[in-house]
Amino acid sequence: MSDMPLINYQQLVQQAKQQIQEINVDSLYQLQDKQHAIIIDIRETDESNAGVIEDAICIPRGILEANLINIAVIKDQPDPLLALSEYDLYLYCRSGARSALAAQSLQAMGLNSVFSVAGGILAWQEKGYRLTTKEDK
Repeated sequence: MSDMPLINYQQLVQQAKQQIQEINVDSLYQLQDKQHAIIIDIRETDESNAGVIEDAICIPRGILEANLINIAVIKDQPDPLLALSEYDLYLYCRSGARSALAAQSLQAMGLNSVFSVAGGILAWQEKGYRLTTKEDK
């Protein structure tokens, strides 16, 4: 038996948020250097079908770590993960909890410029920022 105390999901998310970088939706919306940024929607497909932040890549949380190297801008590089480390990664989910845990996981993989979007898509919509759908493309 482990001597580690039991923690619930909210406590786990709070611990993760202490170890990661967060960005608010206003800062993401005003992001200037989009050429060195990759925005990743980590929600499940049924969630992202309702709309995503423009230019976001959809990779559900459950397969995020395994599918990072398939992102179009880096997949043909000799070392896709090394190429990915040259980008700022912005992760968002519904509320900012899953993206905090995902950011912590990507940091454990050695990626240092990873940000969780505080408040997630709910905060984005609350500000009235636009979402795109498959029909928009």
